[in-house]
Amino acid sequence: MDGNRRYARRLGKEGKQGHGDGFRALLRVLELCLRLRIHCVTVYAFAIDNFNRQKDEVDALMEMAEMRLVEIAEKGHLLDRYGVRLNVLGKRSLLPPNVQVAIEKAEYMTRHNKAAILNVCAPYSSKHEITTAVESAVREALESGDMDGSTITEDTIEAQLSTSLVGSPPLDVFVRTSGVKRLSAFLTWQCNENTQIHMVDTYWPDFGLRDFIPILLQYQRKVWSSEQGASHSM
Repeated sequence: MDGNRRYARRLGKEGKQGHGDGFRALLRVLELCLRLRIHCVTVYAFAIDNFNRQKDEVDALMEMAEMRLVEIAEKGHLLDRYGVRLNVLGKRSLLPPNVQVAIEKAEYMTRHNKAAILNVCAPYSSKHEITTAVESAVREALESGDMDGSTITEDTIEAQLSTSLVGSPPLDVFVRTSGVKRLSAFLTWQCNENTQIHMVDTYWPDFGLRDFIPILLQYQRKVWSSEQGASHSM
């Protein structure tokens, strides 16, 4: 969800107003996904490196996270209405204690929801996720008596990724907004094989149906072509 600050500068707003508009865009796009029966949505809300930004911006983001995560999980709000389970993925120990408490509360409030999944990655980095997954796979192998690591495979490492541990399906479509053309340490393991990747010019707060529908149609064409090819090869 990139481009909040540039969006704000373009409109002469403060950075925190851009992040507020970005949160409203998240609700708008998430509801669109849920109405289209997209089962799992994973968003990059805060990178570990973002702690290097100015303190007032980081503080504003932490305040918004504390308030908004619980708000959207409350009865009658978006996650409750659509039966969405919330997971916050990343190195949560880096977050202020009050934000950690809010996360635990929001996750607990949605724990029984089964219809869909929302993964909010904060504070997150693929390097940290993959390192942690490898450490867990090694630990599991040692605990099972495998002293030479012969049971450690791509599959055993992938099973320890944070997205795998919360039951997320394989990543079908990756979208980055704002015109920046790099992954920026987001889901680099998950999108390495069969993911359709889109880098769009629109700033995240402006992202909507006009940007999203062509992406979904291209994915549908890809799936249809794959199914047609499979049927012809049988």
